[in-house]
Amino acid sequence: MLGIHELWLFVLSGLLLNITPGPDTAYIIGRTIQLGWRGGAAAALGISGGCLVHVLGAAIGLSALLMASSTAFLAVKLVGAAYLVLTGLQMLLSRAKPVTAAAEEGGETTVARVFWQGALTNILNPKVALFFLAFLPQFVAADSPHKTLAFLTLGLIFIATGTLWCFGIAAFAARAASRIRQSTSVITWINRSLGGLFVYLGVRVAMLEAR
Repeated sequence: MLGIHELWLFVLSGLLLNITPGPDTAYIIGRTIQLGWRGGAAAALGISGGCLVHVLGAAIGLSALLMASSTAFLAVKLVGAAYLVLTGLQMLLSRAKPVTAAAEEGGETTVARVFWQGALTNILNPKVALFFLAFLPQFVAADSPHKTLAFLTLGLIFIATGTLWCFGIAAFAARAASRIRQSTSVITWINRSLGGLFVYLGVRVAMLEAR
């Protein structure tokens, strides 16, 4: 169907990749502890939204163009690295507040910010584009006349399973952290950890080379 082969292997590989702990998992857990289930869900949806952009790019050839053009790759890399480092520094320098106090000052805005941070972290990371560009074609026949639709189908399957897994992480973290979210010391520690993570990712992106 659509030239897709070994779909079972793709689904299994995607599940294994999704459940492997990494920066996305750390971000979801951190935001869940800070803002509860809504914060974790917003982080998960943001990450998935960023992945969707790269899936669409891979399907219509933009990712291939990005990998082929050193100038385009460098531009996206520098913008992404700058965004990650700036976001990380803001977290490192922020003052912690209990969740209830933050909600009174505009919880909806905070949740929206969490979503966009998660999305932009992936959108501005050329490594994510490279991953989809390398992973998806492995399961599409070279002579398929429907490569674009096949890429979209596989990408949506990968994102759907990943989003469900991330929702599970957020739900678990929300229950486990319900008693500590009012502690400013814990929130401070989370801000410092996430800030350091973002700065680290920014440096990694800045050092990434096109292959």
